[in-house]
Amino acid sequence: MSWFRRRTAPPTPPRHRPDPAEAADAFWRRWYDLLPEVSAALGDGAPHRVENELCDLVAALHPDLHFSLERGHRAIYALVLSGQEDPEVRPYTDAWTAAAPPEDMIWEYHDSVPPVPDPTLVTVNLGVKAVRLADVRVAAHLADGLVDVAVFHPLFGDLDDTQRQTMTYLPLDVTLGERLAARHLGRVETALTEPGGAIDLLALRELVRGLADDPS
Repeated sequence: MSWFRRRTAPPTPPRHRPDPAEAADAFWRRWYDLLPEVSAALGDGAPHRVENELCDLVAALHPDLHFSLERGHRAIYALVLSGQEDPEVRPYTDAWTAAAPPEDMIWEYHDSVPPVPDPTLVTVNLGVKAVRLADVRVAAHLADGLVDVAVFHPLFGDLDDTQRQTMTYLPLDVTLGERLAARHLGRVETALTEPGGAIDLLALRELVRGLADDPS
């Protein structure tokens, strides 16, 4: 995954945010204007060509949003916005979703990081290192209705602190989806040695989804 955010904040941020519905309508009008350029950049394998324009577009909707251009599950491409479950941002992503065009063969749209069908098939490239999510192991402990987790990968010892943090949280988001992870995960830790009784990501998904379905 490649997540983007505006690198610098506007010099004089507005005191009040625009109406979410108006901001969403403005987003989609500008998206249609940019779409030929975006499609050409993706077709050339050069998404960086439109990174600045899209960063500005997303920041105009709300400056605390992140976004990603991904391979879609139902379409060729996916545009993913994430407010990282911030309740102040949710009205803007809700309005953005409500105003979104229908999905088609080319584009699908998500207002949070969706789960991938099988996270064990994903490989994350961190520089020259290829990190297979199939090798992730997670110790899970139920506490106060939430699941505390410790995430381990055999390559953690070869990664720097920033890379380890990325590879602690990213497997959880792509396995559970950002929204389910936010609702049902408690403490999240990085494990430098494999914890006893650790499970793989598919077993973690089954555990957390079972908790989400439990009405008690």
